[in-house]
Amino acid sequence: MARPDLSARETAALIERGALAPDALACATLARIARDDAALGAFVCTLTADDAADQSRRLRELGGPLAGVPVAVKDIFDTRDLPTSYGSVIYPAQPARVDAAVVSALRRAGGLVIGKSSTTEFAYLQPAATRNPRASGRTPGGSSAGSAAAVAAGLVPLALGTQTGGSVIRPASYCGVVGYKPSFGWLPTVGLKCFSWSLDTVGLFARDVADVAWFAQALCGRALAVEAAETFQAASPIVVGIPEAYPWEGMSANASAAVALAGHVLQAVGIEVRSCRLPPWAAEAFEAHAVIQGFEAWRCLSWEFDEHGKALSPVLREYLQGTRDISAAAYEDAQAVATQARVQAQAWLQGFDVLLTPSAPDQAPVGHATTGPSTFNRLWTLLGVPCINVPGMEGDDGAPMGLQLIAPLGADARLLAVAQRLECGLSVWPSPRQAAGRRA
Repeated sequence: MARPDLSARETAALIERGALAPDALACATLARIARDDAALGAFVCTLTADDAADQSRRLRELGGPLAGVPVAVKDIFDTRDLPTSYGSVIYPAQPARVDAAVVSALRRAGGLVIGKSSTTEFAYLQPAATRNPRASGRTPGGSSAGSAAAVAAGLVPLALGTQTGGSVIRPASYCGVVGYKPSFGWLPTVGLKCFSWSLDTVGLFARDVADVAWFAQALCGRALAVEAAETFQAASPIVVGIPEAYPWEGMSANASAAVALAGHVLQAVGIEVRSCRLPPWAAEAFEAHAVIQGFEAWRCLSWEFDEHGKALSPVLREYLQGTRDISAAAYEDAQAVATQARVQAQAWLQGFDVLLTPSAPDQAPVGHATTGPSTFNRLWTLLGVPCINVPGMEGDDGAPMGLQLIAPLGADARLLAVAQRLECGLSVWPSPRQAAGRRA
């Protein structure tokens, strides 16, 4: 019997032992989506039951660590057997000629592409129809809203997304799931509808850190799977840095409380916590992100703007109109700032095992007119360093809030190990809201 409460790893183990038929799992997953997704809007299309059963059986025969586990793929990736429309009315809903490279990697690893998850238009800011399953009446974030919501609602255990600013970490925070942005270049972007070739990064969603690490290892072939938190032994003391302030929009009271509590949790599980100050290059690089993204987006969406400008949402059309005057000289200057900042960041981050920040300034905003700010994510996306959202916090209204961990480029295994320690610690600590209730 397919159980939605099982982890992806447990599900794959059952399939491997012959205790769970992959075609039965596929059909049960589709039934769950058919029952629950009309109100959620996490998916734009799915396989038919017959296609899902056939594909899952073939995947099981071919082998692979994912063993037929269902995965949602953001509708910004090309897929050869499911329609791809990039969240836009411009493109007809029809399959692409070939899979995106990361989708091919997913299939090779044994993952079943069960359906395409909702995205904002071309992965920008026009909200998708997706609703937040963990915070009714609040945005699920963007642009990987469908992927985050599908995992949060228990429709699938794993999902693919992308991040150009904060489109993995932010929706993961708002929906209360794990969102992981690997080091830049670790997962291929070929076959992804490009918005910014310098910034677009493939990201992953799961319900816990161990699942997302296992998923990432299956896709990129690097040793990323994490040990059980209680058996983890670090080779040397672990140090987590917490910035005292930021050169952008500040933290809400909710976010401040969450970070403070996380510091206590980390200390309780034997991790050293140090306060730190972000260096001057952080502010310059943060500003460079907007210039680089704007210059590249104007070129990536040139055909859509020139030939179908009226079919674009006002928010995207106005954004592109505002970025077309970014000069090549300004772009080159911003790229120079980014290049230098990456060198400086790599050296500075060596002073810690990971950095801890909020994943977003606050809980998810009320309503669905916005996807929320990406201010706490853009710098790290520009730098290409790995980031992960660890869920487990709540704001004063009970909506999910996450914590963002950041590591030096290439230190993904370290990041995931510390994230699991934090996740384990949070599971036995009250949230700031619960703690306040107990004191009252």
